[in-house]
Amino acid sequence: MNNNIHVIDHPLIKHKLTLLRDKRTSTKEFRDLMREVSMLMGYEVMRDLSTEEVEIETPLETMKSQVLAGKKMCIVSILRAGNGFLDGLLQLAPTACVGHIGLYRDPDTLIPVEYYLKFPEDMGSRSVIVVDPMLATGHTAVAALDRVKDMDVTDVKFLCLLASPEGLQVFQDAHPDVPVYTASIDRELNEHGYILPGIGDAGDRIFGTK
Repeated sequence: MNNNIHVIDHPLIKHKLTLLRDKRTSTKEFRDLMREVSMLMGYEVMRDLSTEEVEIETPLETMKSQVLAGKKMCIVSILRAGNGFLDGLLQLAPTACVGHIGLYRDPDTLIPVEYYLKFPEDMGSRSVIVVDPMLATGHTAVAALDRVKDMDVTDVKFLCLLASPEGLQVFQDAHPDVPVYTASIDRELNEHGYILPGIGDAGDRIFGTK
């Protein structure tokens, strides 16, 4: 496996992913599980954040201890399903800015079409995590990373719940420098570009629209 592809296979994530896959899981349960999984995965994605030493006083003595340092963070959500990851990640990093990019897949060509873009002005000075639950064909993720890199971002990662082998190949061919973090690499895509066995349409299941 490519060294830039990281499968986060913690037992708690495996358990919650099974519940997410189950078609009997309700919209509320699905939404809650997505928040929990995104927080668990976020710990791993943020593992290499920079820290610096500061001096503080505990109730008993003065000591030196670590706090976060370095670049500010921006979480970029690929609409609309990416928003299902925001609550969990923002609980870990509540001061992070949030960017949004709206992309939909043309049903005939499966090529992404951009309809919305809103990023912080100082993107180039930030550590960026781009989030979308599904890395299916890979074309949407590639288009999102293209736009992020247009903002002179050099510190960027991609976080998804599930990935297909086909989507990973497309993504790595286009952005070999960007680490991908996922909870599972599933078997394949079907003829409609959906991941199998997958979880269905993540956006519909998060927002109860189907």
